[in-house]
Amino acid sequence: MRSKIATLLSITSLCCSIMISSQVYAGDTIKIGSFLAVTGGASFLGDPELKTLQMYIDKLNKEGGVLGKKIELVHYDTGGNPKKAVNFIKRLVKKDRVDVIIGGSTSGTTLAVAPLVKKFKIPMISLAGSIKIVEPTQKWLFKVPHTDRMAAAKVFADMQKRGFTKVALISGSGGFDKSGRTQSLALASKYNIQIVADESYGNKDTDMTAQLTKIRASDAQAILNFGFGKAPAIVTKNIKQLGIKLPIYQSHGVASKKYIELSGDAANGVRLPAAAIVVANELADNDIQKKVTMAYKTQYEAKYDQVSSFGAHAYDALMITLKAIKQAKGVDKKALRTAIERTQNYVGAGGIFNMSADDHMGLKEDSFKLLEIVDGRWQIVN
Repeated sequence: MRSKIATLLSITSLCCSIMISSQVYAGDTIKIGSFLAVTGGASFLGDPELKTLQMYIDKLNKEGGVLGKKIELVHYDTGGNPKKAVNFIKRLVKKDRVDVIIGGSTSGTTLAVAPLVKKFKIPMISLAGSIKIVEPTQKWLFKVPHTDRMAAAKVFADMQKRGFTKVALISGSGGFDKSGRTQSLALASKYNIQIVADESYGNKDTDMTAQLTKIRASDAQAILNFGFGKAPAIVTKNIKQLGIKLPIYQSHGVASKKYIELSGDAANGVRLPAAAIVVANELADNDIQKKVTMAYKTQYEAKYDQVSSFGAHAYDALMITLKAIKQAKGVDKKALRTAIERTQNYVGAGGIFNMSADDHMGLKEDSFKLLEIVDGRWQIVN
């Protein structure tokens, strides 16, 4: 009997030891949760985002972590599905007990989880473009990419400069696409531009000639497409196939080499706003972003494929998060949220960030570069 009791006590002691060890390990680890569209139609967003997070977290852990603690990345692939995003947020908070969240890749997944972020009171930095993510400002929710409103303004300013007054708008069915359409319609008159055609397509559509035929019949002087994924490339190719000679503008939703590859030579001449990271090599040596963008570009391309603005969004979100953790001296969620909100003069791949209680993004329109595709390459439009 004594032997059995001793054995039970030994097992109990061992279990307690394991529990205590796990608790100590958890306490010594900073948990960053993420939910990204690594597969599916938005994989060109999520894939470089996840690669960026993994690359820099591995690098930081080899250097000793942050505040003496290792960083653990807990990631789930949404495939761009808002319902999956909601389930993953619940899992990240309740089961994984992460300290902060970076994601999602798309506006749809981000907006779907926004109520839960508020409910759980956990700081989250989105990598999506819709202005609805930060307007109105939500206490626990931030974002790093430029907004669709900024993109529309950048495009319309260039159109105005070129003397275009009548524009055809075509947009996709996603959250980013619809928000971009709304912002474009609202801003056009400010630049003395009239929207003379307003067409839409499903993001899984494989042919947009019907909508573009209507645009061809209008008196439009230029075309603006608001969308992301494969659809904008199809629009670009269909325009060429129909023999439409109008100047084409796209949004920052296609600021990656993938768009050029999918569009082929039809992409030549297309203009769009994009972050400086896309043209890091072309930045002037005295440009304040040159050092940051080139460092990220060099490290990313040494390990993976060509750099994109989407992976750079993950880089900025991670660096802002880490700076906030250091400022908060830990991962108390309230302190961490406040520290993120107080981000000032952070020179990132996407621009210079200055956040506040009223601005949970912190970028100005001049952080955008206007680019034109020339011979399959990006070129800054001066």
